[in-house]
Amino acid sequence: MSIAATQETETRDILSVSALNQRVRRLLEVSFAQVWVEGEISNLAIPSSGHWYFTLKDSQAQIRCAMFRGRNRLLGFIPEDGTQVLVRGKVGLYEGRGDYQLVVDFMEESGDGALRRAFEQLKLKLAAAGLFATENKRPIPSGLQHIAIITSPTGAAIRDVLTVLKRRFPALEVTIIPSAVQGKEAPAQLIHALKLANSGIGDWQAVLLTRGGGSLEDLWAFNDEQLAYVIQDSKLPVISAVGHEIDITIADLVADLRAATPSAAAELLSLDQAELMANFQGYQQIFHDIIATQLQRHQERLQWLQKRMRHPGQRIQDQQQRLDDIELRLQQAIRHNFLQKQTQLHTQQARILQQSPQQHIRLLQQRLTHQQQSLSKTIQHLLPNYQQKLVNLVQRLQTLSPLATLERGYAIIKKDQQIIRTTQEVIPGDQITARLSDGELICHVVETHQKNK
Repeated sequence: MSIAATQETETRDILSVSALNQRVRRLLEVSFAQVWVEGEISNLAIPSSGHWYFTLKDSQAQIRCAMFRGRNRLLGFIPEDGTQVLVRGKVGLYEGRGDYQLVVDFMEESGDGALRRAFEQLKLKLAAAGLFATENKRPIPSGLQHIAIITSPTGAAIRDVLTVLKRRFPALEVTIIPSAVQGKEAPAQLIHALKLANSGIGDWQAVLLTRGGGSLEDLWAFNDEQLAYVIQDSKLPVISAVGHEIDITIADLVADLRAATPSAAAELLSLDQAELMANFQGYQQIFHDIIATQLQRHQERLQWLQKRMRHPGQRIQDQQQRLDDIELRLQQAIRHNFLQKQTQLHTQQARILQQSPQQHIRLLQQRLTHQQQSLSKTIQHLLPNYQQKLVNLVQRLQTLSPLATLERGYAIIKKDQQIIRTTQEVIPGDQITARLSDGELICHVVETHQKNK
């Protein structure tokens, strides 16, 4: 059989490119439904759709990755090129280009990146709870005499601290409370040591929490949340000196005072004996000058008092003379006071006599007698005049009296007690009364006649 005849009878399963890619995609998705991959992000692209497209690589290979918006928005961070991450996803194939890719549904930072992310999250949580508030910081007492140091007894940090304290102020008493400062057991031991420092078994005035430098992972024991709350609840002020100046831990932020390094903490907590000695000498000189000035002032006063001192006999004579002078002045004052009181007595007696009832009655009797005599004289003088006036008035009254007119033959006519002056005021038949000098007449009008004018 020829080769051509064999090819004609062979069954061919011909696939399109799309069908091939679909089969490959299904095969990959079934075989690698969920995988965890660690690598470094590069070529990160975030279009307007919100999806993330990037390459995940290590030192020898790389793979295309996609993380869709529905998944990446659940993360608490946005990665950058160079970020080391740990991702979870399924292997698939982008059929449009035939590209093999990893579809990511979860991502977290790995290594230092993950620790840094956890640190920032805890930092935000504790800040919101008020553990970093300045008003909650306890003051560090000045002139410390005894402190507790929580650290590894074999580490470089305690050697640095003790060296500085020995140089600056050897009198400062130090008690080391040993604790692990690195590893899984370190947070629990640090918490136990801090509680021991606050138990009251020692006369410590402050607590130094310290260790030397290291990576973020090495210092991670000082980023423990429970340790942060124990530091906050500490009765003693807590000073934190963890790592180098650029290293910041949660313990540094919660503590009452943060020192850049263990040596810097020792500088802050100790007095400088050279400076104290200089101050002592300065105060000594000040006290010497004050005492010398006071002594000189007292000596000058003593000399002045010595010059003023006199013989006791002379002082007694002066006092006797002063006593005689006082006696004379007292006698004069007594005589003057006696005369003054005697004058006041005479004045009061005279006032009493003036206010005596007998004297007052006598004066009133004299005044009454005088007034009676004056009244009698006035009556005797005025009586003849008034008698003559009375006679004149009687004569005038008699002249003007209507009775005198009636005695001459006239009468007063009345009607209803009203005097009738004209004939028009009555009519025939009216009853009228005629008043005469010796009585009245009751009359009736018969006629009236008017006088012709």
